[in-house]
Amino acid sequence: MHPHSDWPLISLALGSIVLLVLLVTRWKLNPFLALTLASLLMGGGSVLLEVTPVSRPAGDVSAWTFLQVVDAFQFGLGKTLGGVASVICLGAILGKLLSESGGANVLAQRFSAFFGRNNAGWCIICLAITVGLSTWFAVGLLLLLPVLVSLTKETGRPFLSLTLPLLSFLSVMHGLMPPHPGPVIAINAFHADTGWVLLWGFIIGIPTAAIAGPLFAKFAVKRVHPTPPSLSTLRPTGIQEPPFGLTLLSMLLPIGLMLSSTLVELLGLKSTPIGALALNLGSPVVAMLAGVLFSLWSLGLRCGRTAPELLKFTEQSVSAIGMTFLTLGAGGGFARVLTESGLARILGELAAQAHLPLLLYGWLASAFIRVATGSATVAITVAADLLVPMLANSPGTSPELLVISIGCGSLFLSHLNDAGFWIVRDCLGLTVRETFQTWTILETLIGVAGLLLTLGASWLRTAM
Repeated sequence: MHPHSDWPLISLALGSIVLLVLLVTRWKLNPFLALTLASLLMGGGSVLLEVTPVSRPAGDVSAWTFLQVVDAFQFGLGKTLGGVASVICLGAILGKLLSESGGANVLAQRFSAFFGRNNAGWCIICLAITVGLSTWFAVGLLLLLPVLVSLTKETGRPFLSLTLPLLSFLSVMHGLMPPHPGPVIAINAFHADTGWVLLWGFIIGIPTAAIAGPLFAKFAVKRVHPTPPSLSTLRPTGIQEPPFGLTLLSMLLPIGLMLSSTLVELLGLKSTPIGALALNLGSPVVAMLAGVLFSLWSLGLRCGRTAPELLKFTEQSVSAIGMTFLTLGAGGGFARVLTESGLARILGELAAQAHLPLLLYGWLASAFIRVATGSATVAITVAADLLVPMLANSPGTSPELLVISIGCGSLFLSHLNDAGFWIVRDCLGLTVRETFQTWTILETLIGVAGLLLTLGASWLRTAM
């Protein structure tokens, strides 16, 4: 890729994103087909521009072919689904069991009684922080969705008044806090202290999520009125609701296993037998599988359900998210084509030319790449790679705050090429327009508020 072709490539990427938006919002094309067409447009244009793919071996400057573009799209699709499909599937099954057993209602009633009907927002925030610390965003949303819907019904509050705080705190936990993949990648790249990243993550992340969630919700509920997803409320004769303690254990079991894995890493116990066991059990797939198997008994067989009924519930939960899987995969394929074209690195280099403070530059580089590729992890990975040599020449910059800064940038402006956009839309039953009016604005607020608070924290750190 030669410098003179950078701007045509950037224009091509913008055109692909505009086409994607028009296909989905104006012409109502299936999102999977729209993402596929946008990917092929981007890749086909890159072929005409004689772009050399990023993954080519050193010394190989041969240009892309259209068949290689298709291969890159398929690789990105498979890689995305390979990383999240099993975990999301298990999360959907556990959420279905919570709903069908009445366990979500049990949790909502007890939490509502403990916090009070007027403090349901605090209940959701506490749940989101606890669950979000150790689980992926999609898993946390699927786990808490039945409780969210039940709390909305129990308290009579507008759906978005509880939904937006849940989304904001889950998103912040995912983007800023280890052991989530993005922050871990940045910590390793910058040789940052994990403990300090966690501390700054709480100090900066909690106010950021409060601005994007509870405060934004006060405005959003007046303008957007979505219909909450429905939960099963009819149970056959002889089916009992599970007790509160067992229901809570069923939901927290996979979270506890994943959290134990995190603690082992933080305490440096990975080489011990107990540490090795905790790491194995704390793998997201293993932890979620353990939670589902336990819940099949605690929320199913123990409550009077039969094995055929439980089989039906698991099949229904997976079939309900089939199109979501295809859309997620296509989003990953689009991101792969954009990344292979070299667009991510070009955007990062453009940000570097502005000679901005490193924290601001890191945020801009991460945000640009996030908007272009739709992937927070790709944004953090590429931004961290660009920043490593610059950090070595900036001894006054805190590597921990730099992790937080690029983490906030990686959450900025989620739109149609982001897998999270479609997960939120499908889980909450929103239209594309409503998702833009809620989720996209929320993520933008997280990115901007997080940057401002990070810069403020850096100034205070320097002043002290």
